[in-house]
Amino acid sequence: MIRKAILLAGAAALGLLAAPVVAQDAAPRGKQAGDFMIGFGVIGVLPRDSGSVDLIGGTPSASFAVTPQLDFTYFFTPNIALNLIAATTRHELEVTGSALGTVDLGRVWALPPTLTLQYHPLPASRYSPYLGVGVNYTVFYGEGGSRTAPVLDVDVRNAFGVALNGGIDIELAPNWLLNFDVKWIYLRPDVQVDTSVGRIGADANLDPWIFGASVRYRF
Repeated sequence: MIRKAILLAGAAALGLLAAPVVAQDAAPRGKQAGDFMIGFGVIGVLPRDSGSVDLIGGTPSASFAVTPQLDFTYFFTPNIALNLIAATTRHELEVTGSALGTVDLGRVWALPPTLTLQYHPLPASRYSPYLGVGVNYTVFYGEGGSRTAPVLDVDVRNAFGVALNGGIDIELAPNWLLNFDVKWIYLRPDVQVDTSVGRIGADANLDPWIFGASVRYRF
């Protein structure tokens, strides 16, 4: 389902660029120092199921999510750029394989701004790949929804993470680009679960993959 949504996002991104005409025989403009790009697209966020839960055991789990995303990129040189993404996702939370079986913890929203420093080895090419590394700070909010008794409340703590990044920009016109991007974030927030019999702690090793497709406009 997530893979299908990402493919559809890529198709939609191409559709948005129906107006600009791509001159395949023209030399690409390439990336230059001082370029600033704004992108709009769709990302799929795929956390992994891993971690530990006190007392009852089991594995924390967060659902996959698809959401719109804005991103901003500034080029200090043709090869070096700084990228920031802005998006928010909703995830269903549960613990599987515990002494109580599967325990529903409700839902949570995540706001994960991620800043990456990128290296673009082929800035003059129409097909311009890049690699990056950076930092993520995820804010969790809006915990709620239905929960399995005896769970009363869930608090997912905000957390820092390290981000690895790779992708490619495809120049379709002098100021229009199509972008495909993937990020992996080392993200392991603490979770506190209040129950009718006391508080239980958990470590959620989310470490999500983030796959995206977007249209970018270059100023």
